[in-house]
Amino acid sequence: MDWWAIIVAIILGVVEGLTEFAPVSSTGHMIIVDDLWLKSKELFNPDVANTFKIVVQLGSILAVVVVFKERLINLVKINNKSTTTNAPVLRWQMVAVGLLPAVIFGFLFEDFIDEHLFSIETVLIGLIGGSFLMIAADILHKRNNHITTTVDKLTYKQALLMGLFQCIALWPGFSRSGSTISGGVILGISHRASADFTFIMAVPIMLGASGLSLFKNWSYMSIDVLPFFIAGFVSAFLFALLSIRFFLAMISRIKLLPFAVYRLVLSGILIVIVYF
Repeated sequence: MDWWAIIVAIILGVVEGLTEFAPVSSTGHMIIVDDLWLKSKELFNPDVANTFKIVVQLGSILAVVVVFKERLINLVKINNKSTTTNAPVLRWQMVAVGLLPAVIFGFLFEDFIDEHLFSIETVLIGLIGGSFLMIAADILHKRNNHITTTVDKLTYKQALLMGLFQCIALWPGFSRSGSTISGGVILGISHRASADFTFIMAVPIMLGASGLSLFKNWSYMSIDVLPFFIAGFVSAFLFALLSIRFFLAMISRIKLLPFAVYRLVLSGILIVIVYF
């Protein structure tokens, strides 16, 4: 294990942490930073490199757990009504309803997606398509006079429909948070409440998917590559923590438009790098 490999791990962890939960497409960034520049698959065999990406994603998920720890603890309580008022609070059943579409579609189309939708061309389509979805969401949001302001006031119908929007992100490049937050905003949910529900839903679905993938690839977790994995995991966790806190603090003010513009610029950069 050389120092360059550790540096590569840290850089990739930073990219993963900064982009996994922002609506900018972590897949698009990984293509530019890793596939076209750092080329981690040349440092190790492709199986080890793919396992590394699973590990750094787990670092990002841990950051969400830390940020939403109180909310997640309340979700698993049998009676999670407010102790001081009768105000409703988000329940695990509503999260389960939101997760159902992605679980079904992911199970049915996982192999097809892995085989056919991870090319640069398809990711570009996702980046550009996701940008226009976010722009449309902000425009429609301004016309909506009835806004659900907190995640505790979501209805089961809204949760299910946000779950359907999350399925769009099965197409690489669309971004899970970008698609789901856009869906919530279109449905008349505030940007912050949409973001909260998106991040909460991400914990079980990403833990399940990443945990299963890690189990399948456990044989590649050798002692030789452990420093590489640890460096990526820690950097992904730390920068995801910063990214999530910053995003949640800013999303109500800046909305989705700046991220849509950024994605279009990123798409242009990717087109120039790949085709010119």
